[in-house]
Amino acid sequence: MNRFSAVGVLVCALALGMTARAQDAKKDAPTKPADPPSKVVLDTWNDVGRKIIAMAEDFPEDKYDFKPTPAQRSFAEQLLHASSSNYYFTNLARGEKPPAEEDVKRDKFKNKAEIVAYVKKSYADGAAAIQAKGDKGMNDLVVDPFAHQQVRIIDMAYGFIEHSGEHYGQLAVYYRVAGLVPPESRPKK
Repeated sequence: MNRFSAVGVLVCALALGMTARAQDAKKDAPTKPADPPSKVVLDTWNDVGRKIIAMAEDFPEDKYDFKPTPAQRSFAEQLLHASSSNYYFTNLARGEKPPAEEDVKRDKFKNKAEIVAYVKKSYADGAAAIQAKGDKGMNDLVVDPFAHQQVRIIDMAYGFIEHSGEHYGQLAVYYRVAGLVPPESRPKK
């Protein structure tokens, strides 16, 4: 009997262990599949755009020409540079030529409202280009006007997302040097 009892206990222990492992595997299983590549790129593009647009709308208009040092771009010029640079991605993704000049000039904009509208448009145009490409179009090849080599649309998109992120960081410093708190750093209500 002792041998049969020991085998029975062992079988029960193994069965309980396998059941527990199966339950743990179910807990660790993903609840939904990964998002498609174009959605991930679009979400990331829109997120950095949202942050920069929030800054453009929030920063006081009387400080739009503020520069932390004379050698730097003004707050408005930072916004215009980040936004106009987006068209190096957007135009190529739409099958158009890149812009003729890297930065639109500050004097083309009369006030904060015109700059905010331009910033919003540049991110909306980029988002529309990403959506139009879809997953299959993310692997289309274009010639990078700076590196003079072929690159995939998805790689170019991430490069310009990163570029926007750099300028977001610079704009956050402008806020702090001007004695203000960037929108993303404020306590959430």
